[in-house]
Amino acid sequence: MIAHAVPWRTCIGCRQVKAQAELLRLARQPDGRVDVDGRGSGRGAYVCASEACMGRALKGGRLAQAFKKPCEAGESLTRWVPRR
Repeated sequence: MIAHAVPWRTCIGCRQVKAQAELLRLARQPDGRVDVDGRGSGRGAYVCASEACMGRALKGGRLAQAFKKPCEAGESLTRWVPRR
């Protein structure tokens, strides 16, 4: 039996390194909108599936920094933002 290496990614919200399977993949669409995208092509960023991490990822330009281009949160991300 062959053991496969586990891919590790860093959450852009809390900056913790976790197994890729534990994180949500975010992808920037051609129109600049960022949505949750399981295995799409193109540049991706990873975030924990928690309101706290998603809230941190959406503040302070972290998405634009991760994608190296201006972008805005799509509808699938706004449901993760903590409500006040």
